[in-house]
Amino acid sequence: MSQFPPCPVCGSTDVYTDGSLFICPVCGHEWAEGPAEGSAAPEVRDSNGAELQDGDAVTVIKDLKVRGSSMVIKRGTKVKSIRLTDNPEEVDCKIEGSSIVLKTCFLKK
Repeated sequence: MSQFPPCPVCGSTDVYTDGSLFICPVCGHEWAEGPAEGSAAPEVRDSNGAELQDGDAVTVIKDLKVRGSSMVIKRGTKVKSIRLTDNPEEVDCKIEGSSIVLKTCFLKK
């Protein structure tokens, strides 16, 4: 019988597998094989490869038309206090009082 890793939630060693998942019958937690769960969130990078963090200030590198509006975000516009989203290719920010989601490929730190 092979040795399974202990449950990362409750520490129980009564673990079994179901296909590619480990399952803990004590707490009901399920996790996949491989690297430890809870690893760092995906890195968010700008168009030049610099890592972005919450609260960073960035600059728009291309004129962007805003969908559903006549607003255009001009190249060179500075955006302060960005917020990272679940998608590593997008950041949330406020420009001229409007909350907008921008693609990181159009931003530089």
